[in-house]
Order: sequence, then C-alpha cells, then structure tokens
Amino acid sequence: MTITMSKSKFDHMAKVSNAQGVIAAAAMDQRGSLKKAIAKDKGVDPSAVTDAMMEEFKTAVTEVLSPHASAMLLDPVWGLPAAKKCDTNCGLLLAYEESGYDNTKPGRLPDLLPTYSVKRLKDAGADCCKILLYYTPFDPKEINDQKHAWVERIGAECEAEGLPFFLEFVGYPHNAMDEKSLDFAKLKPEIVRKSMEEFSKPQYRVDVLKVEFPVNMKFVENTQSFAGKGVAYSRNDAIELLKATAKVTTKPFIYLSAGVSDAEFRESLEMAVEAGVPFNGVLCGRATWKDGIPVYAKKGLAAFTAWLQDRGVKNIQALNGILEKGAKPWWTTYGGKEKIKVI
Repeated sequence: MTITMSKSKFDHMAKVSNAQGVIAAAAMDQRGSLKKAIAKDKGVDPSAVTDAMMEEFKTAVTEVLSPHASAMLLDPVWGLPAAKKCDTNCGLLLAYEESGYDNTKPGRLPDLLPTYSVKRLKDAGADCCKILLYYTPFDPKEINDQKHAWVERIGAECEAEGLPFFLEFVGYPHNAMDEKSLDFAKLKPEIVRKSMEEFSKPQYRVDVLKVEFPVNMKFVENTQSFAGKGVAYSRNDAIELLKATAKVTTKPFIYLSAGVSDAEFRESLEMAVEAGVPFNGVLCGRATWKDGIPVYAKKGLAAFTAWLQDRGVKNIQALNGILEKGAKPWWTTYGGKEKIKVI
C-alpha cells in the first residue's frame, strides 16, 4: 500500500534525519523549567535569570551538540539566536506551544505561542513544527475533545505549509495519583499505548509521534535503573509492553528522554533495541545536557562550553551508538521509500 506525502514534507523530513533515515535529534526548547533550574543552582529567584542568559545557554548547547545531531529542537522565544548557530547539516524543529499549561482549569489544557503560526515558524527557518500536549485517555470526554480538535487544527496548518508535524504527548494522572509512584508506573503503558493509537488517526495529520518510553525504568526489576521502590514490571513484562505499544501505530515514532538521566535513557533505548521495537530515533534533551546546568550557573559560559565539549558530546555520541544498533529509518514504517508517493 502506497502513501502520499508532499515534496515539501518529504524534503524537510530528510533534513531532520541522518543519512540512514534515523532521527537523531537534540532538544533545547525547555523554557520555564530551564529558567527555574538555572535559578536554583545560582541561588536566585527565576526572575533574575535574564533573556540573555537563556539565549546564551541555548546557543552554547546548539553550537556544541548540533554537529552530532540530525536536528535541533528549539523554541522561538529564546532559541532563534541559537538556531543561527546550528551546524549546516543539522535540521531545525521549532516548538509552537506555550511553555507549561493552563493550571486554572482541569485537564492541563494547552495553548499556542500567541505571536506565532506555522507559517511564521517556517519563515524563521523551521524544517518541522513540534507540539507538546499533556494527554491521558482517561480524562473526561469533554476535555479530550478540546485537545483532539486543537491537534486537528495544528495538523491542518502544518499540511497547508508543507511542514512535518511532530506531536509529543506526555501522560499524567487523571486523579490525585503521584506521577512518580508505583501505581502510576503500572498505568503508564496503557496511557502511552492508547495515546499512540489515538494520534495515529488520519484526521490529526501527524507525521512523527514523539513518545514517552512506555515503562518507567525505575520500576523494572533486574535493570540498572531499578530504584528499589517497588516492581511494576519484570524485565520480560517491560519488553512485551514495548512491543505492544509499538504495534498500535501506523506512524513513525521516536522516543523522548522526559528528563531522566543519560544512563537511564540509554538503558531504555537498549531495551527497545533488544525488544526489536521499530522506533525511528530520539529527540533527547535534558538527558544530554542537564548535568551541565550547575556548571553554567556557578562557573559561567566558558566552563559550561568546556563541559558540553566533553561530557555533553560523549552523552550524545553514546546515544547515537545505540541508534546505529537498532533504530529504523522513518520510511520503514510505510514499507520503504518506494511506498511513499511524493507529490
């Protein structure tokens, strides 16, 4: 069965993939969380972290890591100066959503950056548009209807501009459950699976699903990441859950690091490779560079740049090594390049 794709989308997908068709991308679109982290290590209020500091941090990460990535994910709030420092062989994804969510209403409802559109992202140099959505299939229908319509609108906008649409969805409890608890770890695979299934539907026009690892490695027994606070799944359970979630989608998908350590994220990917999961790459942010935040906050830009050139590069190269072992070209989802009719 052949699928159709616009030449614009196809060419942009090539730009954000490596020569093997794998998406080996680095994320640097964090905003509120990054500002708070820098402030914490500086011992100051977040309001004391200036726009110039945010731009400086993002530019340093981009300059050092982009030669080792197929794409960089940045935000148009503080990331556009960094975008100009991207390696020439590195594609650019730009975030379209506001940082965080509306906490005055239930459901973690999202919003878009008010002075941007997909056209404006494209004009700013974006090869792809990325959206983050907090989502659980267990929320009331009236909440998820709003989110579904929101994603449909963005998909249509991306289609009109010929930009690939990367949708990132992050699960959360729909009740008072602790997100770091054993109970939520047990629920997480179903949240990821049902979310992947939902957003694979054609009305959303999503080109790449950016998904959480469906099991929390801290609760997988017989792993290095196991935290000793309860077992949600055996190692075999985890492997079977990885396979089950992958089977429900008809779209290319990549894993996000979700703020875990670089060691935990690498162990997650190695498990996905062991399971034979046909994932198409990663979009990894904090796992690569977050340990450099205190270096930047306490010692300044030069020390942070040196840390990135050493530890940051080693982190991203280690990830790339795992991708070489097991990630699949994004077009294999459709049966190969020959199954894509470019129009």
